[in-house]
Amino acid sequence: MGSHGYRPFLALIDAVDNVPQNFDFNQLYRLLLPADPRPHGFIIPATVSRLPWTDNFTVDHASRTVQLRPSPDTASDPSAWANAALQAVVDAIVAKSAHDPSTFPSVRGYHSEPFRVIGANYPLSIERFPAPLFGIGSRGAHMTAFVRDPAIPASNDPRNLKIWVARRSPHIFTYPGLLDTTVAGGVKASDEPSDCILAEAHEEASLPPDHVREHARAVGAVTYVQMNDAKGAFYPTVLYVYDIELPGNIVPTPMDDEVSEFLLMTVDEVTEAMLRREFKPNCVLVMLDFFIRHGILTQENSPEYLDLVTRLRRRLPVATAPEP
Repeated sequence: MGSHGYRPFLALIDAVDNVPQNFDFNQLYRLLLPADPRPHGFIIPATVSRLPWTDNFTVDHASRTVQLRPSPDTASDPSAWANAALQAVVDAIVAKSAHDPSTFPSVRGYHSEPFRVIGANYPLSIERFPAPLFGIGSRGAHMTAFVRDPAIPASNDPRNLKIWVARRSPHIFTYPGLLDTTVAGGVKASDEPSDCILAEAHEEASLPPDHVREHARAVGAVTYVQMNDAKGAFYPTVLYVYDIELPGNIVPTPMDDEVSEFLLMTVDEVTEAMLRREFKPNCVLVMLDFFIRHGILTQENSPEYLDLVTRLRRRLPVATAPEP
């Protein structure tokens, strides 16, 4: 593990988690909800000036805040009013992007499934594609499927594991042809991470739902914060992590058009593929977490170990739970 130089894996994390721990968030605009001083998003200044705000939002350049105004007294449901106010801006973004795709390249003129605003005090959602323009935190779920090599006792060598790795379709819009975790997807507003895993395991990998329901194990989460100036986007992200051990008679098989094939790879093959940057970048964080939890990466074989453990779970700058 240590033969590739001192910081090979940390460099891969840096490519995804590219906002430094000591970053001055006062450079950005805070997205605020009514009666809640906590930031629910961070917006790049150039994006603030480009977004089609409505009168329901107050943009204060002096304090660098974008405040959603309180619902009017006539609103019977403040949650529904807030969702409608946010959706009105999203609708305008999608319309602008449809007219000129270069306006908001990540939106592409399409509506997308709703994602939960994870720290809001009431049910609030925003479409997946434009969410990073508002700097709103997103939730994903990833599951790593593995098998054991019976010729190598697990108690003696954690490398007895082989990992099922998906290859993304060459026709998919984002990261075509790159390697991916076995099963992954964004968590919809109405779902919990386990719902996402169950659905994606069937839709992407043809895994039997009953087997996944019984054997998939929630094993934690990894977090990162990414900023992309070219897209004008800010990504505070949590990826919920699952493991599943598969018997030899269950083989992941592509069902939808997002995956072209599944490869059963050794630990060394996965390691080399990560270092050659053949994986979708954020999947590397999930795979490194798997390596650490299964004793593949340890203090004894990697001088990066402690830095990796702490970097994979950073505190997100946005609210991550409703106020008590």
